[in-house]
Amino acid sequence: MTGLTSRRAAHLAGLHAAQALIVDRTGKVIRRHRGVQRELGRLTKDEPHFDQELTLSWPRLQSQKAIADYETGPCSRVSIESARAAIDMARRFVESITGLLT
Repeated sequence: MTGLTSRRAAHLAGLHAAQALIVDRTGKVIRRHRGVQRELGRLTKDEPHFDQELTLSWPRLQSQKAIADYETGPCSRVSIESARAAIDMARRFVESITGLLT
């Protein structure tokens, strides 16, 4: 997997985890990123078992996915370290949400 593909996959893992929590808690299906981010923040703001720093990390994952999807040229290169950091952030995000589902 390339760095760009890894960033895209990391973002999508977080997006789908957030959507799963939203459906589980509200029954709503939200597809737009902004709506998912807003509803996730609302659902987790008083949740003691959810790392609030991860909510703040969500926009970074989104911007990394945008780079992976739309950037071309020398600026579109992603280091392995950056890709690993995105994967780690997504892993923590998904694990935190999974803890709320069980």
